[in-house]
Amino acid sequence: MNMCSKCYKDEMLKQEQAKVAASSIENIVNGSSSSSSSSSTSTGVEKESATIAESGNVKIDLVEVKTIAAPSLNVSSAPAVAAIEPKAKEGPARCSSCKKRVGLTGFKCRCGNMYCGSHRYSDKHDCPFDYRTAGRDAIAKANPVVKAEKLDKI
Repeated sequence: MNMCSKCYKDEMLKQEQAKVAASSIENIVNGSSSSSSSSSTSTGVEKESATIAESGNVKIDLVEVKTIAAPSLNVSSAPAVAAIEPKAKEGPARCSSCKKRVGLTGFKCRCGNMYCGSHRYSDKHDCPFDYRTAGRDAIAKANPVVKAEKLDKI
């Protein structure tokens, strides 16, 4: 069914209208009023679909309402959902050194704190993060030791 979304919707609408027309013709032929009783119990989301005949008469076809059931929650996941509470609004972001409000212009350091423009460098705020070992680890990870296989002596 290589169709775009608009063509697919149109095709589905045509199929639904054909089903409704077939069921209404069957109801008229059989003389049963089951469609009128089912429409009175429906929720009223999409009850009527009016089609106008070329002679000027109005014919109203009833459309069945489709309901979708929500999936049930597991008992084990219910306490986890109840334990999650909305977080209280935190105050404005402030520099960890001078307590100045930084807002959106704050700089987050590797030590995990927020700093203003004058304290953003590690030497200005006495940063406890060890840049030397982090650099060594990064270089060691990027450049693994390569050893060649030993050659057999003749």
